[in-house]
Amino acid sequence: MPTLQSSAAVQGFGLFTSKPASLFILAAEPGHGITFRRADVPVSIRAEIGHLAPQPPGIPARNTALAAPNHNPPVTVLTTEHVLSALVGLGITDAIIELDGAEVPILDGSAKPFVDAILKAGIEFGGEISERLLDRHGSRIGTQSDPSGTPITLTREITIESGPARITARPRAVPGARYTYELDYGPGAPIPPQRASWTVDPVQDSGPRDSGLSSSALRYVQDVAPARTFCLEAEAQQMRAMGLFKNLSPRDMLVIGPRGPIDNAYRFDNEPARHKLLDLIGDLALVGRPFQADITATRAGHAMNHAMARALLAAVG
Repeated sequence: MPTLQSSAAVQGFGLFTSKPASLFILAAEPGHGITFRRADVPVSIRAEIGHLAPQPPGIPARNTALAAPNHNPPVTVLTTEHVLSALVGLGITDAIIELDGAEVPILDGSAKPFVDAILKAGIEFGGEISERLLDRHGSRIGTQSDPSGTPITLTREITIESGPARITARPRAVPGARYTYELDYGPGAPIPPQRASWTVDPVQDSGPRDSGLSSSALRYVQDVAPARTFCLEAEAQQMRAMGLFKNLSPRDMLVIGPRGPIDNAYRFDNEPARHKLLDLIGDLALVGRPFQADITATRAGHAMNHAMARALLAAVG
């Protein structure tokens, strides 16, 4: 499996806390899995659905928060979904994500800055290095924790519904996983109905590589990672009234008005659906092991994604 050759680093501000945030992604030994480590508190948090946390007071349920188990007072990490999505997209299953506070930086609202930092740091493929970098923080660390790497193979369809929102996992006849997001805010909405998909194809990925990255990773880098977070204009006004989004303007994230993005432009015609797909990939990383399934989410948000992560684990008892 791909691993980091040296550490990747990004800096920015938290979307909800508005506090400066520095983050390093460090290589870990095979079998370690993905963990978050707070540098300001001596606590590590495994990226698993069992460590999902309620949002702190004043923070809306618009992100995926994790918490250290059995720790009082609670130690949490907010907005984990974008960096987790980047790791899944690049096929990295073992890493330590170290940050100096309670929130992952939002950066431009996409996974692209994390992907760019990882590619700059270099990815090692079975001894081959796709690109070297020069990060003095780079070191291979971590201990063997032996999470199961056996893929979950569905034998029956799983559907979770809440009103018009739905997420379904279907058995897949071939190895890999397909993620699809269908966005539809209804008639007259400023964002038209749209969809986006991404597939992990281990058979195709085992073939020759022109760039060092697998074909699945290349598709993620090009088609999913650049999609930015978004909200409707009324939602942005509400967040600012709550004291949130202090360091962001419509130029930093997609704020959608009646005529489209305000002081900004879409990177893709279906960028909102692609970003929801990005979130879906990151949230389902909390399953903690690969799965062979076709996942289709319609109008689903983080809470429904989390419910599907639990259901996928329950499918194997």
